[in-house]
Amino acid sequence: MRIFTYGTLKRGHRLHGHLAGQSYLGEAQTVPEFRLHNCGWYPALVESSDGRSIRGELWAVDEATLKQLDEVEDVASGLYERRLICLQPPFDDLPAIAYVYLRDVTGLPDCGNEWPLPDDAAEPDSPSPASSQ
Repeated sequence: MRIFTYGTLKRGHRLHGHLAGQSYLGEAQTVPEFRLHNCGWYPALVESSDGRSIRGELWAVDEATLKQLDEVEDVASGLYERRLICLQPPFDDLPAIAYVYLRDVTGLPDCGNEWPLPDDAAEPDSPSPASSQ
């Protein structure tokens, strides 16, 4: 399965280790159907009628890793949900999965098309998204 990562699972970020042993396919961009909001040390991808093309990475992952990522992204409690999304070329041949944020983003800063924001120096040490809610 292909998964689009746009935040803490990207290379160089705090949760990237969960993708150990999986295959990096390259940098990718979504079709312009999403907005990205800054929740502090992690981002929130939401569907939007005035969406943008979000930049991220595409990975090929196995079923065991996908189940682990569901736990990391707190799918069971309703923080995120796995959804099929469409990507721009050269990855427009097949859909990919992305974790879409399910909570209210009112008042959260818009990140534009990429997280972290360019002027963010580093991610501060924080607990997982589930425990920060």
